[in-house]
Formats: sequence, structure tokens, C-alpha cells
Amino acid sequence: MQFDQKERGFSLKHDGPLDMRMDPTTDTSAKEIVNEWSEKDLGDCIREFGEESFWRKAARAIVDARRKKKIETTKELADIVMSAIPQRGKKIHPATQVFQALRVCVNRELESLEDAIKQALGLLKKGGIMGAISFHSLEDRIVKNIFREAAQPPRDMRGKRTGQSGFANLTKKPITPRLRETRTNRRARSAKMRFLQRL
Repeated sequence: MQFDQKERGFSLKHDGPLDMRMDPTTDTSAKEIVNEWSEKDLGDCIREFGEESFWRKAARAIVDARRKKKIETTKELADIVMSAIPQRGKKIHPATQVFQALRVCVNRELESLEDAIKQALGLLKKGGIMGAISFHSLEDRIVKNIFREAAQPPRDMRGKRTGQSGFANLTKKPITPRLRETRTNRRARSAKMRFLQRL
């Protein structure tokens, strides 16, 4: 829902303040990261959390632009990134992965996801089923690895697997939306859903 509110600063479609905080009371916004982080730290963020091939070009363009003028809005940032990253016939906006990276950094999304899933496993009752939907590969990797590890038998002092696992991984491969769903709900196109059951 935050993507539809231009004042939250998540959207590439609507110009708004460069914010991207899920919780507006937290300290660090995308504006601080874009205008204050070093070129190296910006590049690392874009490479690691956006998986953008042209992360060096994007980071350099941002740093060059902010020397002339502080970057304040989502449109300003999108235009800067678009001028630096070749489009190459991509279906998505050239700045999509940079925006993803910033949002993940601002909200510490991957750490939050990992903590939430581990806490949820502890709350799951016998026979209970837990589902998780991820929207990009970094999230899906965390869900997949935690579910796979939970479904393995526990290790003994020597590291060998012993006994039985307390969980069953119900989705070896993720469930993805069908074409019909993505036509009516474009945001579902990258979704991957996995399930785990406590035995």
C-alpha cells in the first residue's frame, strides 16, 4: 500500500519526497543514504540489495549529481539513475533495482524478515502451517534456506544429523502466480510462496 502513497517516497511512478521508511518514526531515510553515504557504501548497497549489474555507474552518478544539488525527490533520483544505467530493452524502469536496494537498506528488510520467520517458527503449533510470500530473490533465498534447515533433522555435538525434524517443507519449489493472476495484478508477477508445517 505504501507504494501507492507518493508522500512515502517508494514509487517510481509518482514524484514524492525521498523517504522509503516503512516506519516513519525511524531515523534513516533514503534521502540521508543518497545524500550522505560514500560512493563505496552506496555502491555496496546497490550491488548487494538491488543486485544491479551497473551498481558502480549508479553510485557514481548519484554522487556526481548531489555535488551540484541535494537530491530531494524520487523523480530526481530516478532521472539520475536512468541517465547512468542503459535500458537495454528492460521491461522494468532502469531505477527499479536501485530503489529496491535503498528500500531494503532503509528498513533493514532482510534482517527483519529473517527474525520474523524464526520467531514465527517458534510460535507454530503442532500441525500448524506457515506460509511466506517473497517478492525478490534475496527474500526468497532467506525463506528457502530457513525452511530447508528447519526441515532437516537436528545435529549432534559432532555435527551429524540425528533423529527426526520437527518440520516438513511442503514446497520444495516455490508456488508462483499464473499468467491470469499477473494480468489482473501486476504486483504478483514476482511473488514466490513457500509453506512449512510443524509435525
